[in-house]
Amino acid sequence: MARKRIEENELDNDVNIDLKTVQKSKDMSVTSLPGVGASTAEKLSLAGFDNLLAIAVATIGEIVEASGVSEIIARKIIQASRASMDMGFISGEEALQKRALINKISTHCEPFDALMEGGFETRAITECFGQYGSGKTQIGHLLSVSVQKQDPTAAVVYIDTESTFRPERIVQFAKGLDMDPDQVLKNIKVARAYNSDHQMLLAEKIEELIKNGLNVKLVIVDSLTAHFRAEFVGRGTLADRQQKLNKHMHILAKLADMYNLTVYVTNQVMAKPDTFFGDPTEAIGGNIVGHNSTFRIYLRKGKKGSRVAKLVDAPNLADGECAFFVKEGCLEAAV
Repeated sequence: MARKRIEENELDNDVNIDLKTVQKSKDMSVTSLPGVGASTAEKLSLAGFDNLLAIAVATIGEIVEASGVSEIIARKIIQASRASMDMGFISGEEALQKRALINKISTHCEPFDALMEGGFETRAITECFGQYGSGKTQIGHLLSVSVQKQDPTAAVVYIDTESTFRPERIVQFAKGLDMDPDQVLKNIKVARAYNSDHQMLLAEKIEELIKNGLNVKLVIVDSLTAHFRAEFVGRGTLADRQQKLNKHMHILAKLADMYNLTVYVTNQVMAKPDTFFGDPTEAIGGNIVGHNSTFRIYLRKGKKGSRVAKLVDAPNLADGECAFFVKEGCLEAAV
């Protein structure tokens, strides 16, 4: 034990020395990180950690699992990556400049865009929750087309958990926006998720698609909680479900931030039996989904076949709501 402790201390000192070197050199590769040789770098690469940013935002456990190194080395690898990328505090002015890189996907429905101050943001998770038939999937289909209207090279990844993706609906929205339906469909990558593990695996595969040259600008998960809700039944499994769901949403948030893309998720609802006044509808997933979603929109059916979108949570927007109709080729404002 004493010998092992001495070896760890020596390694710790060596890595600390290397960290100082790292801070001086900003032009680095994964193999130049302390404790990373060719073999370790290959293992990290196979697990998706093939650049400094991916390593810098990883957890110690992820690096240990991917490379087989000890926790001490994993911690130093992450520290060195962060040091090389200046991942510390920035000023509010720099944060504002970073916000200038944010893009928004328009719904081409004036009141809806006004509610979101221009549309659905990149580097954010937007959650729409509501009862069946409230328009959640319709918005997902429209965004899949609209993002390509703004950027013809944009690709969409659609993770379908409830078999709700309909290419015919994409064709209708494409025609409504005067676009070539065939080209629009080619730029949408659809995968059917059969359980929660498969759903999480598909989300992890998105980064691989991006690294292979696919210009992913929108990720859709429809719906986010269907499999988790079906597989984890009863209060005894609640903690496991929430922990797994939390990990899934962290993967989606990491994709959104690292690659400046939009993540749109739909969510199921339940009725709270202890609510005697007001709307008893509540989104599935509790605080885990609520805290991980940047924007939350509650959809419900309105008068004369309309839909009502209510913005219930946003970091920079005021609460509000708008009414619209779901038409064949567009969303139309309800007068």
